[in-house]
Amino acid sequence: MASTVAHNTFNPTTSSQQVPDTALTLLQPSIHSPNLILTSFTTPNLSTLPPSSHLIRVYTTSPCAGELTWAANFPSLVPSTKPQIPCYDLAGIVVSAPPGSKFPAGTKVWTRTSAERSGNAREYSVALEAELARIPEGLGWDEAASMPLSALTAWQALFDKGGLVAPGGEDVDLKKNGKNSVLIDAASGGVGVLLVQIAKAAGVGRVIGVCSTGNVDLVKGLGADEVLDYRKIGIEEYFASGSGRKKVDLAIDLLGGKSLESCWRVVGKGGRVVSVREPPDGRKPETGIEDGVQGSFFVMEPLGWQLELFGRLVVEGKIRAVVDSVWKLEEYEKAFERVESGHAKGKLWVSAAELDESGWAALAYA
Repeated sequence: MASTVAHNTFNPTTSSQQVPDTALTLLQPSIHSPNLILTSFTTPNLSTLPPSSHLIRVYTTSPCAGELTWAANFPSLVPSTKPQIPCYDLAGIVVSAPPGSKFPAGTKVWTRTSAERSGNAREYSVALEAELARIPEGLGWDEAASMPLSALTAWQALFDKGGLVAPGGEDVDLKKNGKNSVLIDAASGGVGVLLVQIAKAAGVGRVIGVCSTGNVDLVKGLGADEVLDYRKIGIEEYFASGSGRKKVDLAIDLLGGKSLESCWRVVGKGGRVVSVREPPDGRKPETGIEDGVQGSFFVMEPLGWQLELFGRLVVEGKIRAVVDSVWKLEEYEKAFERVESGHAKGKLWVSAAELDESGWAALAYA
């Protein structure tokens, strides 16, 4: 007979006796089909995993557009031999941790786990210590699961690839960022909403967000200095000679294709084009580019220490989550339909546990 244990009475010191051998899991049976099944699957066994592995009870996770094609299209990044479990964002509680871990059993954590391993659309999952960060005080489970992938992508685009000064250290001088301008296409999407906020929190002097008519107020409310409604004016037209608008120092592309081509033409001399969708050089126009503009493409790294720095901005009230919608794990088809529609504002999250009115999850153990 199953017994119900609430997380607010959860005793991590005895968790090893409570973890079931199998747990509810979302699986993708074939990497060549987006079809998913919800089934009972073996709970991860830490004794067979890397020494820094942590077993985590998943409260919430979040899907990403296109992820069901990754194993087929990018086999070097997403191995086809692993169990194909989607959703790489995670918010939950550590059930079991290696000795000396900074995240002992009972710690509330959030993370974006590596796509080299199975994802987190399941009741129990695994994260490495280097991937983990503590959930910022006051951040709910829904918000926590909606942010890691987007936050890390935005952070690395702005600071690692974009050349801006990252907030976080005592000797950091963010005044340098005040002279810079940044263009963000898809500014109302999951990554875009955080790019706008992080850029302003880092002191960037001019942030320009690109979005559709219905999302203009949202992007303005996030702090964008200028909002370009692409249904009314194109990116290149917005910066055309005679407009009086100065070209930007950094353009961050989240869409690829024609949008990426346009980004090349609106960056000023010596500036940068950063894309998370495709290598910019493949979309570099033959004409209309300023001298010294460089392009770069990157795949986000799941770095817990960067998520920790981002969390400080959340605690300081400089960042807010934008959650499009909320789904139970059993409603996975609707959740993926929504994220693949391309119309989600911010991120959506999926609950892998039944949350009661207090926000705690009721767990059923055999």
